[in-house]
Amino acid sequence: MEAKEKTGAVAAKKEKRVKEKAEKAIVHSSQEGERTFAVRGNILEGKVISAKANKTVTVERILTQYIPKYERYLKIKSKVHAHNPLSINAKEGDTVMIGETRRISKTKNFVVMKVLNKKE
Repeated sequence: MEAKEKTGAVAAKKEKRVKEKAEKAIVHSSQEGERTFAVRGNILEGKVISAKANKTVTVERILTQYIPKYERYLKIKSKVHAHNPLSINAKEGDTVMIGETRRISKTKNFVVMKVLNKKE
């Protein structure tokens, strides 16, 4: 009986993830003349460390990796360039959700989907 409950819970979680991904599938823009981007692949979260370039932000992700030999954790930083639509307009210091999309430029493969926390 417990196994059925567990599989039901797993199925519910999977269904929830699929539904969330479907909702996030396309980033719409309210500005006239802006394109829409189909989000496919990874959906990541990170902090905007630079918003100097036109319609582009640099998002830094901090990952922790366990090293069994030393029984310690290693902090890894990863920088990702993402398209910043005018309708979202994320600023430096904001925490954002980005989604993988088609290649937009030489370094941009992600698009900002929404701002999770704004910097005061």
